[in-house]
Amino acid sequence: MIGTLINVAAVIVGGALGTRLGSRLPERLSQTVVAGLGLFTVGLGLQMFLKTQNSLVVVGSLLIGAILGEWWQIEEGLRSVGRWLEKSSAGDRPDGETLFVRGFLAASLVFCVGPMAILGSIQDGLTGNFQVLAVKSILDAFIALAFASTLGLGVIFSALAVLVYQGAITLLAAQVQSIVTPAMMNEMSATGGIILMGLAISSLLEIKQIRAGNFLPALIIAPLVVWVLTLFHAM
Repeated sequence: MIGTLINVAAVIVGGALGTRLGSRLPERLSQTVVAGLGLFTVGLGLQMFLKTQNSLVVVGSLLIGAILGEWWQIEEGLRSVGRWLEKSSAGDRPDGETLFVRGFLAASLVFCVGPMAILGSIQDGLTGNFQVLAVKSILDAFIALAFASTLGLGVIFSALAVLVYQGAITLLAAQVQSIVTPAMMNEMSATGGIILMGLAISSLLEIKQIRAGNFLPALIIAPLVVWVLTLFHAM
């Protein structure tokens, strides 16, 4: 859990600095920084997707995940959490809720979807080696600073999502490691890459509105599909 706690602290510190600097940064500079992060996120997502060994697994996982996500209304649930946190911490401000929720959603997905969060948490839980999460913490601190300078206080509260998500994986690392194969991890990462690109297009580049949060079940579906296909090949 040490690696996860370091990561949480990095997000809070980076977000706090970004919130302080936000009012001092020119609006054009802030918009350009977020656009740059959006382009980087697209590139990172594409890099993750290119790891796939079977693109049909990714497509199938995304479709099933989208159906489940829409059914369970995951995106709306995340937005509700963001609204509740905003009311509890910041009170009512004109247009504040929209900005707060955007910051919470965008930062939570960016910090949690990537393969470093999964691999680093597993390594931390099994061996106590949190080197991967330490590197991720540095990256997340800079991302949080840039996000918070434009998207505000919601970015800081994404540390809660990091704590719950990475902490759960760390605590269950032994069981997960014994089940998840490299092939499953590849397809999970590739699926996460598509979700990251959707996030960038929607929340960061603002090209088209996409409920990226509703695709999150696909991260579980992908390794399950690989497992089922492995059973069929074994027959």
